[in-house]
Amino acid sequence: MRFLSMVKHTEGKSSPPSKSMMEALGQLLQELAKEGCVMVQSGGLFPTNAGARVRLAGGKVTVTDGPFTEAKEIIGGFWMLDVKSKEEAVEWAKRVPVTNTDFVELRQVFEMEDFPEDVQRAADNATVKAAVEKHSR
Repeated sequence: MRFLSMVKHTEGKSSPPSKSMMEALGQLLQELAKEGCVMVQSGGLFPTNAGARVRLAGGKVTVTDGPFTEAKEIIGGFWMLDVKSKEEAVEWAKRVPVTNTDFVELRQVFEMEDFPEDVQRAADNATVKAAVEKHSR
């Protein structure tokens, strides 16, 4: 099962990773691999002043450039983990080597088998259609 681990910071209080933090992260990644946990992807995020929000409501699209004044807690980085259980994801999250972090939020990612069969078939059809269109250009 996959979990998205979001490292949340208070806006304006996060800082770029230090050399020691990156070394600690490298050590944790080695430990993850030894335990059979797979880090699918990870990354740090720029502050909200470098971002944008796209809202889709009532057939209308609104784009707002950052910073987002109403944002108090922002996602500063993320890890996608492939683990055996939520408990395992929590244990790894406890060891995330970051500073100035308010908390790490874990969210399980839907897998295709979590959906009803009709939804799975619709997704398969959409995937096939997109692949055919891509290769026919």
